[in-house]
Amino acid sequence: MSKLPVSLDMDALRSFVAGIEYDSFALAAQRLCRSTSAVSAQLKKLEAQCGAELVVKQGRKLALTPSGEMLLSYARRLLALNDEAQRAVRGELLKGELRIAMQEDFGESLMPALLSQLARQHPHLNLTARIDRNRALRQAALERQVDIALLWQPEQVLDESEFLGECPLVWIASSQSEVNRLLASGEPLPLVMFDAPCQMRSRAIAALDGAGIPWRIIFTSPSLSGIWAAVQAGLGITLRSPVGLPSGLHMVDGALPAAGRIGITLWQNRSLDLQAQRLLRDSVSAALLPSLLR
Repeated sequence: MSKLPVSLDMDALRSFVAGIEYDSFALAAQRLCRSTSAVSAQLKKLEAQCGAELVVKQGRKLALTPSGEMLLSYARRLLALNDEAQRAVRGELLKGELRIAMQEDFGESLMPALLSQLARQHPHLNLTARIDRNRALRQAALERQVDIALLWQPEQVLDESEFLGECPLVWIASSQSEVNRLLASGEPLPLVMFDAPCQMRSRAIAALDGAGIPWRIIFTSPSLSGIWAAVQAGLGITLRSPVGLPSGLHMVDGALPAAGRIGITLWQNRSLDLQAQRLLRDSVSAALLPSLLR
């Protein structure tokens, strides 16, 4: 009789995934309400079950080995299926209509994966998605045109919203050398920005003024796709978060003044029942996690 395969420990898998996503097993232990030694023991147990080393020291951090990288993909799917099964057995699957809205940065990068996850885990849920700018989403939330909205923290905090964390604001250009050339020329720095009003436009101008760097807005757009297209064409540089940064564009390293961070908030319509709010909050937070400053 052939030997039965070893069953992977689900709790150990959860600690492994959390450690990688938080970029710290100590922080993962804190978030999972476990001791650091307990999480370390779970990682060693998982390596023994897999018969392979999963992480290695890389400077002061841990990096995935090829085996760890492979397991991470399976682990996420196993945990999602485990959690879905638990919800189904407990009668916690979401039903009815759900209207999801996201600011453009999140909509282009997080929305597809989130919609896929919700459709898979809650097959009786009818989904409607909206991607828009912050001001429009804020108004949609106030008028109850959406059920859940992920947006940059507005200057006036919305009721029923929760602060999730922060993203860094970074300068983005077609190349580092192009920025160096523009600064060396002494000409005003060409900026690619959203139409006003825009938080990041205001933050970019304030940072450059504070550093005494002349600037001019050379291109404006009402959409994020227009911003990316103009920067890729080499028309100028922009200030955004690194969320959803297209390939071919680069974060500028050190040549321009820091512009700080921007908060992220999740608004939920309180007409949703508490169980739905909790499940949705967990799904959005998990999708957003790699982008948050910790």
